[in-house]
Amino acid sequence: MLEQDKHILLETGAFIHSAINEDLKGRLNELQTRFPPEPGGFLHIGSAKAVYINFEMAKIYGGKCNLRMDDTNPAKEELEFVHAIQDEIRWLGYDWGDRLFFASNYFEQFYGFAVRLIEKGLAFVCDLSADELRASFGGIDKAGVDSPYRERSIEENLDLFTRMRNGEFPDGSKTLRAKIDMASSNLNMRDPVIYRIARKTHSNTGDKWCIYPMYDFAHPLGDAIEGITHSLCGLEFVDHRPIYEWYVNNVGFEKKPRQIEFAEISVSNTVLGKRHLRKLIAEGKADGWDDPRLVTIMGMRRRGYPPSAIRDFLGNAGVSTAKNNTVEFAMLEHFVREHLAPISKVVMVVLNPLKVVIENFPDGETEMLSIDGRDVPFCREIYVEREDFMEEPVKKFFRLAPGKEVRLKGAYFVTCTGVEKDAQGNVTEIRCTYDPATKSGTGIEPPRKVKGTIHWVSAKHVVPLKAMLYDTLVVDTEDGEQAENPNSLVVMPDALGEPSIADAVLDDRFQFMRNGYFCLDSKSEGLVFNRIVSLKSSYKPQ
Repeated sequence: MLEQDKHILLETGAFIHSAINEDLKGRLNELQTRFPPEPGGFLHIGSAKAVYINFEMAKIYGGKCNLRMDDTNPAKEELEFVHAIQDEIRWLGYDWGDRLFFASNYFEQFYGFAVRLIEKGLAFVCDLSADELRASFGGIDKAGVDSPYRERSIEENLDLFTRMRNGEFPDGSKTLRAKIDMASSNLNMRDPVIYRIARKTHSNTGDKWCIYPMYDFAHPLGDAIEGITHSLCGLEFVDHRPIYEWYVNNVGFEKKPRQIEFAEISVSNTVLGKRHLRKLIAEGKADGWDDPRLVTIMGMRRRGYPPSAIRDFLGNAGVSTAKNNTVEFAMLEHFVREHLAPISKVVMVVLNPLKVVIENFPDGETEMLSIDGRDVPFCREIYVEREDFMEEPVKKFFRLAPGKEVRLKGAYFVTCTGVEKDAQGNVTEIRCTYDPATKSGTGIEPPRKVKGTIHWVSAKHVVPLKAMLYDTLVVDTEDGEQAENPNSLVVMPDALGEPSIADAVLDDRFQFMRNGYFCLDSKSEGLVFNRIVSLKSSYKPQ
């Protein structure tokens, strides 16, 4: 991490640093963090913030960050997600070394911890159905009701829990619950479920288990087993902190992790919730989890965002405890441009071609021009952007128009002498003349200037390609809702590029002159380019 980034994180995450510094002066010698995803889906920009904070904090303090799959729910978890999450974190620029762990590898220990709670009179087997259990919890303004099975003896609970493990009871017929306080103002402390019966094949343990620990039980104990010193997590876990600490304390760990919460990031004009993302994909409104219009890690990667830009964005977005931490999408695009500018090859590509015939240029002749250090062919017939011509120009239109002169980038001045149209009156071809004395880089005598410079490609040497112009999939409305963006994807199927574009490879980044930054699409065959970001920015850095 750059010193500048470290400084940003130290400033924006001051409340986290204060707690860590306090602990390192007292009870701890080394910082140990972790990123604990549930492998039931792919990561997005919100997940990336948690990755960033946990790994970067470990770097700052010379500590370590584990990667742990909190795989306690076999109904939703798949190996595909396990592998994808690892790949996505590596792409973001982080490495956990040999510290990849799985909560499922601790299942035997978790079971032992549950037995310990039963032996201490702090857990009981409950026979309430799911609906009865839900009703018994009460509400915010209504206390819960004790289970009629709450006072079972320790011996009976141990026997029933053993039989639950042995598969003697149907799915959902019994649960193991902590015995805390059904009148607690915190609903998470109202005798929460610790284990449920579920005959589901697990991606890591197969069919060895028919009972599985709940996330709120396994998560803190997984942290404690691994010696995690600080659990850095989102604000949604604030209300879970008492149960986190209750489990760690009552199981009997001497070294206890400290949970510190930060605000999750929200980016304007985006969809982050996995449920909403799944819905968009299922309805065909998004082309899978790697749709370039999504801010999933896969989507941003396919679109061409540099991982360094994402890290820079996350660092500058800040770390706070404010719940409404919405960041403008334009800010993300700003950092993408900042990182693309120095690494992108500038080329000329015409997205919406209009043919130009230079009447006084020798027919059949090709002239090689040096433009920004590369050779580009120039001939009698070229293509320009259709938007660079206007038959009846409006005020301050300084590009091609009848009788008007413009500079062709790196080439000559040309003047429009006429147009050709089809039967519907659409302009199909522009006729021009060029001034041989205006060749770029040679000096013009007598000196004269034109206000407009446009890019072009040689008709005889063009490389056909397709350009995908992406925007956000949704837009935020004034009433706080989101609406579909009808312009989230504009396809330019007949784009034409200069010859050098034919050699493009997947890792290349290009600036299509005046049209934005582009890269090859990783899922398409042939020359299909994604626009990563436009050249213009509405974001003003603070």
